[in-house]
Amino acid sequence: MDNASPIATIAGRPIYRRVFTKADGRPLHLYGYKPHDEPPLPETGGEVAKGGELRWHPLRREWNVYAPHRQNRTFKPSAADDPLAPSKRGGPDTEIPFTNFELAVFENKFTSLHRDAPAPQSVVGMESAVAKGHCDVVVYTPEHSGNLHTVGQDKRRLLLGAWNDRYVDLFAQGCKFVLPFESRGDAVGVTLHHPHGQIYAFPFVPQVQRQAAEGFQAGYDLAAHMRDGLETYKVTEAGGIDAVCPPFTRFPYETWLVPRRPVIGPWQFTEDEADGFAHLLGDMTRRYDTLFGQTTPYMLSLHAAPIGLEQDWQFCAQFYPLMRAPGRIKYLASVEQSTGAFTVDVMPERAAQALRAL
Repeated sequence: MDNASPIATIAGRPIYRRVFTKADGRPLHLYGYKPHDEPPLPETGGEVAKGGELRWHPLRREWNVYAPHRQNRTFKPSAADDPLAPSKRGGPDTEIPFTNFELAVFENKFTSLHRDAPAPQSVVGMESAVAKGHCDVVVYTPEHSGNLHTVGQDKRRLLLGAWNDRYVDLFAQGCKFVLPFESRGDAVGVTLHHPHGQIYAFPFVPQVQRQAAEGFQAGYDLAAHMRDGLETYKVTEAGGIDAVCPPFTRFPYETWLVPRRPVIGPWQFTEDEADGFAHLLGDMTRRYDTLFGQTTPYMLSLHAAPIGLEQDWQFCAQFYPLMRAPGRIKYLASVEQSTGAFTVDVMPERAAQALRAL
């Protein structure tokens, strides 16, 4: 247990972390504004996947992760069988063997990457590698329903504190790129409806991030570019962070959260920036749901600097909603999948105007 002293403070309030080892050996981190000292409920344990393997795509020039055991992961359980809920005395096991918590992070049972990943299969003519890394599940709340807007600002600030703590730990383990993200909604392929996100920590720098680093090092200034087009592409702002629909978006209503003062990761935020960033996470969720009149399926990802590529890097978070209009999903069809060239149905300046009006 690592629970005696706070790991950080938020507006003068301490954040505490409890580290607990589950019966099957996986680590569970409990974050909160108060120390968590509840005794655990009994767990049955069981088998845990140790990750898949990496294979190199010789034409796309990128690593892909193969993890066939994930076919057996939990699929859309009922609220009564919610594995991300707190456990109940006398009830079935959940992933969190406590009757209550504020925010929880645990190692994914159906992980793609693992610190003890097995040696890859030998395939003739194919370069492969060990899928060494880490995959976390981040549970925002003990409640079965909710979203980044409804959980409130205090919980969003706690989430940001947990993300920053996991960045430090995962980089210290030797991971090269750490990606906190959220997949929301059935259209994105979500299999658990409890409010949650994930963190993938890679043993390599993915192609998208390698290309972004090349762009930054070639002189592209994201913060300045967004400031120059602020009135046309701006949705809203808070604490020195701008929510903008960049002129080069690939999804209709795609929105980025861009610090006006470039930083390489959210651990470099000032108190005002952290507060503004947390607010905008909820505010954009609210705007999407209002615009489309439904729980909007989206992908959210945080893009901090990979290890070794910090030079000129500028952090941002990116929302990719999967709607092009109310009741109409934006599908990634043949052209997008085959070429990587997206066809965008809504001009970014019109998207910003619509979201701004909300």
